[in-house]
Amino acid sequence: MKRILLALLLAAAGAAQGDEVLRVGSKRFTESYILGEILAQSVPGGAEYKPGLGNTGIVYAALKAGSIDVYPEYTGTIAREIFGLKGSVTLAELNARLAPEGLGVAVPLGFSNSYALAMREAEAMRLSLRRLSDLARHPALKLGLSQEFIARADGWPALQTAYGLRQTPTGLDHGLAYEAIAAGRIDVMDIYSTDAKIERYGLRVLEDDRGVFPRYDAVLLYRLDLSQRLPQAWQALQALQGRISETQMMRMNAAAELEHKSFADVAKAFLAGGAAGAAPARSFIGVLFGADFWRLTREHLLLVFASLAAGILVALPLGVLAARKDALAQPILGTVGVIQTIPALALLAFLIPLLGSIGTAPALIALFLYSLLPIVRNTHAGIEGVGRGMRDAAQALGLTPRDQLLLIELPLAAPAILAGIKTSAVIGVGTATIAAFIGAGGYGERIAQGLALNDNMTLLAGAIPAAGLALIIQGLFELIERRAFPSLRRRA
Repeated sequence: MKRILLALLLAAAGAAQGDEVLRVGSKRFTESYILGEILAQSVPGGAEYKPGLGNTGIVYAALKAGSIDVYPEYTGTIAREIFGLKGSVTLAELNARLAPEGLGVAVPLGFSNSYALAMREAEAMRLSLRRLSDLARHPALKLGLSQEFIARADGWPALQTAYGLRQTPTGLDHGLAYEAIAAGRIDVMDIYSTDAKIERYGLRVLEDDRGVFPRYDAVLLYRLDLSQRLPQAWQALQALQGRISETQMMRMNAAAELEHKSFADVAKAFLAGGAAGAAPARSFIGVLFGADFWRLTREHLLLVFASLAAGILVALPLGVLAARKDALAQPILGTVGVIQTIPALALLAFLIPLLGSIGTAPALIALFLYSLLPIVRNTHAGIEGVGRGMRDAAQALGLTPRDQLLLIELPLAAPAILAGIKTSAVIGVGTATIAAFIGAGGYGERIAQGLALNDNMTLLAGAIPAAGLALIIQGLFELIERRAFPSLRRRA
């Protein structure tokens, strides 16, 4: 059983790419998507690009595990968030810290993108707010901050300590915070200094008058063996040093967020030395059935059905065991129940260093674990529901326990078991969208990009196919139930 399960998961994950291909990663916000595209397109012959892998912890873990070779990062993030350093830190000092991990930092891209807090200009004027220290006088202000900013050492905790702030921030996706502040649902948000929407939404950037935020110079965080393994690719990446100014980065962010140009087109235009052409007029149908639709569909189906097949192979025996052995029922049901409560992103983040990879393999294992509970529980309940009289009759006929299971209990429990498999499959369709945050693809890739851009059309182009797939799967299972169960009842 274990061999079958392992073979199924590994086969579904596919063979790993050879080291001759540069593997580029990025985080899940506009600027990182664009920079990742620039890195990938700079390499002769192209590169394998894994966009929107999540926050710093996930992308850094992927780099250490060797699942990617390089990704765009910021010196302040490396110093404060990864190593907990304070004050000004040089590249040499960062490299000394990174070297034991087999990593390095190099190729300053030419601009700095610092953290800051911002408010609506009219509200800031009304309250006479210009500096971060002024926020201490207004504890009732509503802060909407990104989850990463709230958690990271150089973010909200640092501001609280330095400025004595007493507000309790609400966690809010960065792409959605601009709409929230414009609508007055929040008063203060965290921004990046190269954000394209600062001017559009009429925001005042509050001065960091106590110098809490370090410099966040854009650099490349990479594996030290990259220059030996892929010398031509590394040479191409080095040619990017100093090429991007803060103004250019703001314009590229604006092209993606405000003009709805694709990340790939923005990067291509930059490397060609010009501005990206006007984005073609978009329609929802065009976005929904875009060039990536069938690729995302294949990836999503693989994630759902490969993990479901593995789940059935394991969950059915566990459900039978729980029903046959009273002493094992609660341990089995309790274990699969606890697994179901683990947050998906937390489980995925744990699996990356454990497996030493990102993408399909950890996503399949996570989805497999989440598929167990409905099938185990329904198998246990279905077999438990077989009447005592039926079991006594089987024993009177001289049937062995194995024959009782195969000829009596499983056929009678089949409706309940199939209902559990259906539930698991439908839940898997929704959960699989989160796998895009570690480079596993599927419809979640569009959802992540839509959130990063605050682009409802792209977001819905990922959410609606996922919902449609869930409805199709549910309909197929109901058709199977109507056709199969009458014959099962007659054989029983």
